[in-house]
Amino acid sequence: MVNTRNTFQDTRQHILATGYQLVVKQGFHALGLSQLLKTAEVPKGSFYHYFRSKEHFGECLIDFYLEHYTQKLQAIFSHPEHSAYQKILAFFDAWMQVELDTQHGHRCLVVKLSGEVADLSEPMRQGLNRAAERIMARLADLLAQGIEDGSVTALDPKSHARHLYQTWLGACLLHKLSQDVEILENTFALTAKWLSSTSLEVQSPTQYSICK
Repeated sequence: MVNTRNTFQDTRQHILATGYQLVVKQGFHALGLSQLLKTAEVPKGSFYHYFRSKEHFGECLIDFYLEHYTQKLQAIFSHPEHSAYQKILAFFDAWMQVELDTQHGHRCLVVKLSGEVADLSEPMRQGLNRAAERIMARLADLLAQGIEDGSVTALDPKSHARHLYQTWLGACLLHKLSQDVEILENTFALTAKWLSSTSLEVQSPTQYSICK
């Protein structure tokens, strides 16, 4: 007997994963349904079995991305040998490396889609906002841990997590425009200096990819 639930999940996940790879390279509006179906090698009926419309597909894509992103965050934030400060730097170092990976296109959907769909799709805007809020909440938790273990300077975790995330979103957009790597490098250096509880220069920890 066929396990229809597993079949549903596998096919749906495959369409989302394929769509993700296409969207991060060319954007959401440029993605045609025929291109998605051809690349995923699924019939048109399969798409509409799982998604009511392209906009609904976009909503599901954001949730799919956030689930994957959260798993990558957990891999970084649970590293047993790193202080909270080092984990935060690992997160931003990984973000920077993804930004610089021109071979695979821009793979962080919050940056990629915010300007493209926020004014055109309220459900997708809300999805992107939920993703950003969840990431900032995780950063705030880690900042609080850093204050407790003494690796991060004393600050308000929630407001500074928001400030950090906003700073990096802006830096990523400027980098997209200028293609100047120093924008990201300087932002990373300022982040490291700003958060450090000491005057010592701390090297970036091992790079982790969080958006692949």
